[in-house]
Amino acid sequence: MRTAWRFHDSRRLARPVRVTILPRKITDDVMIQVTPSIAIDESELHEDFMRASGAGGQNIQKVETAVQLRFDVANSPNLPAPVRSRLGTLAGRRMTKAGVLIISAQRHRTQERNRADALERLLALIREAAAPPPPPRRKTRPTLGSKQRRLDGKKLRSGVKSLRGAPDLS
Repeated sequence: MRTAWRFHDSRRLARPVRVTILPRKITDDVMIQVTPSIAIDESELHEDFMRASGAGGQNIQKVETAVQLRFDVANSPNLPAPVRSRLGTLAGRRMTKAGVLIISAQRHRTQERNRADALERLLALIREAAAPPPPPRRKTRPTLGSKQRRLDGKKLRSGVKSLRGAPDLS
């Protein structure tokens, strides 16, 4: 732990402020649990920050609150092949030709909330891709009762429509 003195300018009065600088711990990368069987490495995610578009006054013009989260799906060792292919289908236009998934978030006014929003959307997309596909539909024939009800309905409608014609004058 190291102590440094920095000057804080508050109301045009420069005064020293004591700041404690903690050493960075060199640890293994953090794994983000997506499903019980899938976890992605935090180092696989890349975030870019930019200015958000839309209304917001002066804050929008000077603060980079929008987040663009990139995840290399094609080269991720933590995704099984079926999940990778379903993720490519679900992502649509958000997936580049190189297999990088790009998620943009600018709903909120703060960078932290946009980062959390982008990460949650990525995890939701991976969870959806990790879910097994539904079983194929078994073809069945219509029952005799459903055929009879359909034909009765057709007879009723045809009777109503035949009454709409011009009256017989003979």
